[in-house]
Amino acid sequence: MISSDVIRGYNDTFLLSLLSEQDSYGYALSKEIKERTGGQYVIKETTMYSAFSRLKKNKLIEAYAGNITQGKKRTYYRITEDGRKYLEHKQQEWTLTKEVIDKLVERGENK
Repeated sequence: MISSDVIRGYNDTFLLSLLSEQDSYGYALSKEIKERTGGQYVIKETTMYSAFSRLKKNKLIEAYAGNITQGKKRTYYRITEDGRKYLEHKQQEWTLTKEVIDKLVERGENK
């Protein structure tokens, strides 16, 4: 399992990326992250809802009321146009970050 310290700065990007595919709600997003990573990363509920608050404040996502399930109103999230632009920037930044890390961390056999 990956350390949450390593991944901390990428939670917003993960959530935006998933929301760029379709609107969703918290539990479904956390389940999707766990499934896509084969259980190697599990986002904590407090981390996810802090990210939602930050993303809403920055107008990168919007929240709206969804279906009532088991007596509870479900809140859905959708990415905004600003969120799509921000995600594109973060995807480009990630590509560069991977290149730099690979160059600094890889073993000598790939030189």
